[in-house]
Amino acid sequence: MIKESINAEVISVFPNKVRIAVDKLEDFKIADEKLKVGSYLRIADNENAVLIAVIENFTIEVSEKGDRKYILEANPLGIIRNGEFERGGDTIAIPPKKVEPAKKEEIKQIFEESLKDDKKFVFSKLSTDRDIPVPVDGDRFFNKHIAVVGSTGSGKSHSVAKIIQEAVLSKKSSYMGLNNSHVIIFDIHAEYKAAFPDARIIDTSNLVLPYWLLNSDELQELFLDTDANDHNQRNIFKETIISSRKKHFDGDSFLKEKIHFDSPLFFELNDILSAAEDKNVEMVPGASNKLKAGPLNGKLSNYVSRLENKINDSRLDFLLGERSKEISFENTIEQLIGYGEDTSNVTILDLSGVPFEVLSITVSLVSRIMFEYGYYYKRLRHENNPGTDCNNDVPLLLVYEEAHKYVPNSDLVKYRASKQSIERIAKEGRKYGVSLLLASQRPSEISETIFSQCSNFLALRLTNPNDQNYVKRLLPDTLGDLVEKMPSLRAGECLLIGDAVVLPSIVQVDKCSPEPASNDIPYFQLWKEEWVSLSMEEIKKIWYKN
Repeated sequence: MIKESINAEVISVFPNKVRIAVDKLEDFKIADEKLKVGSYLRIADNENAVLIAVIENFTIEVSEKGDRKYILEANPLGIIRNGEFERGGDTIAIPPKKVEPAKKEEIKQIFEESLKDDKKFVFSKLSTDRDIPVPVDGDRFFNKHIAVVGSTGSGKSHSVAKIIQEAVLSKKSSYMGLNNSHVIIFDIHAEYKAAFPDARIIDTSNLVLPYWLLNSDELQELFLDTDANDHNQRNIFKETIISSRKKHFDGDSFLKEKIHFDSPLFFELNDILSAAEDKNVEMVPGASNKLKAGPLNGKLSNYVSRLENKINDSRLDFLLGERSKEISFENTIEQLIGYGEDTSNVTILDLSGVPFEVLSITVSLVSRIMFEYGYYYKRLRHENNPGTDCNNDVPLLLVYEEAHKYVPNSDLVKYRASKQSIERIAKEGRKYGVSLLLASQRPSEISETIFSQCSNFLALRLTNPNDQNYVKRLLPDTLGDLVEKMPSLRAGECLLIGDAVVLPSIVQVDKCSPEPASNDIPYFQLWKEEWVSLSMEEIKKIWYKN
């Protein structure tokens, strides 16, 4: 019961804010011991409508006599009318008659009853009351892109791991074996292996990507000096790739004539190198039947050198080696989405060993293959069953850890390939069953085109003002000052907002088990240990091997 001594009243109402004056905060807190920023209030009128609002901030006003009055500013979230909660809705009658902290049972009921049981997906609890689980609409959560942002040490990786772990464990019934979840994690720091012991781990030792599936932009970025803007290189490169694709194509002659630069057909790298070498030393007939230097003689030396360096670079074997020539289109897709001999819900693409200069291209190729898988699988399903209303019954979630590393808010050529591929997924992927989860400690450095397509947000502790302002500007809910709490959130605590969330809430993400590997090195503890010997010869071996 709320004691009669509570003295609180609404003193102003704005479209997205309510101000409440409280005479005695101690009495007001009796109803909820943990009242703080992020707690909920109920504001009632005489028409059986209750407005639920979330506290954004406190201020204290002191009168000339020294009397204190506490001012709470709260953001309206929705209306309870006839026992049912509706997001937004009509405002209540002005002035409201009664203000009090929302009852625990009332908030719990809103979370429990606003979603059907089969839609509920739970990975966190209300920060102000850990007895209240906070479900999200699982379909809306994964179908609409997700952003998880937070500074180092905020619990970002643990939150991502917990979300995926819960998704992998979710089942409609008690069937045996794997559920139908398919997640690819682009793991740039090799930290997710520990969290997913049953995952398919792919790194540069066993990753095989067919270079011949690279598109024209990716091929030119990889093999040409794009800054030189050399038309001779570009033309000979394009012509010889088309020629090699045709040479190795054994299909219909009519189709052979339609082969172009971007055709997803095999070509031989050595054909490209041989043609470049020949053109670079070519001699052609001149006056009096004497030979003279060809038009490109000596002009392709840098191009030939670059081709040789790329083809012979052992670090790029996963992309340009013999296995890349032999792998089939089908096997490429199977290895990425967990099919084949050892099926798996989660594929971890360990990018820590990928040279930085080809990181963007690698991410671009995998992303584009996955998008096109979704596109063509949708077409196949509709051809086989024109009446189906499900575009893809094997939908994918692509998790981009440290997304700002390969889809930055930059126009540099070296990021163009990955930005184009991921932007395409951000804009169109949902139609084909391919959605994104972007995780980043620097959201202000992510391509705004991609970030703005996210509909669900977990905003953990962010200490950089640029990142705070960027996130605040892009959040779908107008939560005003509540976003200012981001710098003071505890590890694992976050602002949960979006289309899938019943109430925008400050939640504590549940602990994941097992946990991802921490990248935090305990310097001082290690420095206190006895001197550790190093084998420089072993370090040299692995260094030179790569």
